[in-house]
Amino acid sequence: MSEQATTPAPETNRPPAFVRWLATAAGLGRLPVAPGAWGSLGGLALAWVFSSREFAGWTLGSARLRLLFPLAGWLVLSAAGVWAADSFERATRKKDPQQVVVDEVSGQWLTLLASPAFLSGNANWKSFLAGFILFRAFDMLKPFPARQAESLPGGWGIMADDWVAGAYAAACLWLPRAIGW
Repeated sequence: MSEQATTPAPETNRPPAFVRWLATAAGLGRLPVAPGAWGSLGGLALAWVFSSREFAGWTLGSARLRLLFPLAGWLVLSAAGVWAADSFERATRKKDPQQVVVDEVSGQWLTLLASPAFLSGNANWKSFLAGFILFRAFDMLKPFPARQAESLPGGWGIMADDWVAGAYAAACLWLPRAIGW
């Protein structure tokens, strides 16, 4: 009897369905043109829903509740995003795959969550548009330490540069208020 060498099954390089769904922000990252911008719009939509004084049928009258739910949502999405981005990257064997846009969702949401309009309960389309434009600019420019954050391992590197971009964009939204404008 000859001993046959066992050949490992070929890798499909396809992440599990839930990982794909989360990492691509429900498929936004699979759109053929500007997936990062679509992911940012996903973050904007989440921030818009969470900026409502009524969320999921609950009236969020107090400022603490209006901030607690969006912050908790952002933290859950960000933690899940690190895991999903890491899993997607390992499955596809590609460094920071373009389809992964959960990082843009999280970074954009951070921009708006930390904005003066959101924190004061006065979020409107103008503040969201300004936050969107600023976040996209910082996400593309990758100022210090965003580019360095990309070198973090796995999902951390995918997500962290967008958190830096989100922090820069939020800081810019505070600038007019800081100079008394």
